[in-house]
Amino acid sequence: MELEYPDDLRYLDSHEYVRLEGEIATVGISAYAIDQLGDIVFIELPELGDSVDVGERFGTIESVKAVEELYPPISGTVVQRNETIIETPELIGDDPYGEGWLLKVRVENPDDELADTLSSIEYRSHVDGE
Repeated sequence: MELEYPDDLRYLDSHEYVRLEGEIATVGISAYAIDQLGDIVFIELPELGDSVDVGERFGTIESVKAVEELYPPISGTVVQRNETIIETPELIGDDPYGEGWLLKVRVENPDDELADTLSSIEYRSHVDGE
């Protein structure tokens, strides 16, 4: 199966993605990460109003194979979390870039925040090398 890496997203080398629309950033994990993890059984996410900071863990994702920490590609305040994915984590693999998002974050300095992220081409090159 050919994995997708949408061009409108920015990626971390730890496999999280961000889609920035104005001051709201949608955060999720890539199809590659889901493919590597296998069947997802549990997702832990921060509460509404919590702050997330680049480089600091914001949650975990657990599969039948492993537990991985999640890191935000952008800093801000959690304004929404995907309750459907928390309640039914196996659905994340059906549409990781659409209905399978994890958090929506209000960002203060969007331009500064994306400096250390990868384009879809850079990310594809990164995962092809793994």
